[in-house]
Amino acid sequence: MSVYDDRPWLSRYAPGQPAGIAVEHDDALSMFRATVEREPDTDILRYFGGRITRRELDELTDAFAAGITAAGFRPGGRVAIYVQNDPQFVIAQVGTWKAGGIAVSVNPMNRERELAQLLEDCDATVLVTLRSLWRDVASKVARVPIVLTTSELEYRTAPGDAQDCPGTTDLATMLDRFRGLRAPDVRLGPDDTAFLTYTSGTTGPPKGAMTTHRNVVFNAQTYRDWVGLDSGDVILGAAPLFHITGLIGHVAVSLLTGAPLVLMHRFDAATAIETARAERATFTVGSITVFIALMNAPNASRRALASLRKIYSGGAPIPPSTVAAFQDKFGTYIHNCYGLTETTSPSHAVPFGTRAPVDPVSGALSVGVPVYDTVVRVADENGAELPAGEIGELVTSGPQVVAGYWGKPAETEKALPNGALHTGDVGYMDERGWFYVVDRKKDQINAGGYKVWPREVEDVLYEHEAVREAAVVGVPDPYRGETVAAFVSLRAGHAVTAEELISFCRDRLAAYKYPRRVEFLDELPKTVSGKLLRRTLRDTWTRRRDS
Repeated sequence: MSVYDDRPWLSRYAPGQPAGIAVEHDDALSMFRATVEREPDTDILRYFGGRITRRELDELTDAFAAGITAAGFRPGGRVAIYVQNDPQFVIAQVGTWKAGGIAVSVNPMNRERELAQLLEDCDATVLVTLRSLWRDVASKVARVPIVLTTSELEYRTAPGDAQDCPGTTDLATMLDRFRGLRAPDVRLGPDDTAFLTYTSGTTGPPKGAMTTHRNVVFNAQTYRDWVGLDSGDVILGAAPLFHITGLIGHVAVSLLTGAPLVLMHRFDAATAIETARAERATFTVGSITVFIALMNAPNASRRALASLRKIYSGGAPIPPSTVAAFQDKFGTYIHNCYGLTETTSPSHAVPFGTRAPVDPVSGALSVGVPVYDTVVRVADENGAELPAGEIGELVTSGPQVVAGYWGKPAETEKALPNGALHTGDVGYMDERGWFYVVDRKKDQINAGGYKVWPREVEDVLYEHEAVREAAVVGVPDPYRGETVAAFVSLRAGHAVTAEELISFCRDRLAAYKYPRRVEFLDELPKTVSGKLLRRTLRDTWTRRRDS
């Protein structure tokens, strides 16, 4: 069922909010330039004590564009950005737009095979990479005409290292050389591709989602208006910048509002807490694993995170018990949101200041309601729309839905027929317009003919005081064909046996749903964005069974 055309939930849950928003800029670059003009000498990036103002970022990105253009880059080309959460990521991204190019964010955890596949797929002309990643990974496979190397020590209060990488150009040297020159005169339009964001490839080879400038501006404004963000906020960069959450919820929001973005190279819970305290961060968005880590950090305290009052989480399922535990510890409620790479971050969100309902039957926490100008249908296997309360695939239409996949028209037509995204996520809408995501279609477990959704079992496991993280998968069973297995990591100082957890679940779930097997791991395998790697866990189970 579609969200109601008159949007009654909007007046009920977000009084005064309009049903839609007017896109204020044609492209993400003009969005940033308007921010520079307003207050050029205020900070826009902070990094371990270092500061970059809006004016300085404007100059650095002009130099980047001028430098790569002088080296042979042409409008429409792709710039692959293979760094961590460092200022160079933002410099390269905005500088690429100024050169008329398309930024390609690369997961810094990618190894040789993955990096080579991505660089070949997007046919990158420029690679921006950390020296360590160049030496250890990229130098072995990258066949890119222009390679710019840099260090995570740049832009701190202390100077960076000056080690050379033979065959590459030092990024800082290039920026110094072209500092003071204007970027080339290029024209960007709302339908031009701003960046390629590669999907995780859980159902096949990664695909480059073509995120347009219209997509970027629209969802940057969505975050701003939905949460109530402005230049007085301080954004804690907890999500990886290569991921769509970091690209929009951190970088694009900062470029739009001028709110300083505080970067930390890579996420570490203790460092994040100290950074949030020192910088008086007010807003962040990240996977629920970020907030679980913050709760378990040695320096965690309510006082340290006193300023962090605007919190959203998406990218992975959120157990209601974890939201409650976080609020008990820090006094702040985690607002749920939901979206995909293909929806340029949020398509649904809980209105700020509102508590998400919990479904009384499944125990699932609502992912919110569709954001501005967004219509979501719940469809059956044949594409027919289902009524409220019935489970089907979520199909999303709106200004945040990407144009398609780079160089893959058949994949685009399959996932985005007529521009409507078939998400592959299964869920339902209740009678009041709140949406619930049950699971991925491919993760459903068939236990002797009974259907089991892993999330429901995981949410029950999270209710046990000893459980820090939980993941449920289907594993082969000689009698039932497939049965439920759980992988669990424990909280520090807690102990529980597999039999006790099985009994705990048996008391709370139907007989066919509770796990028959429980395995303990120190850490559960996840993507950088926090999504559980269930396929890896199934492989782990197979190896243990066969050994």
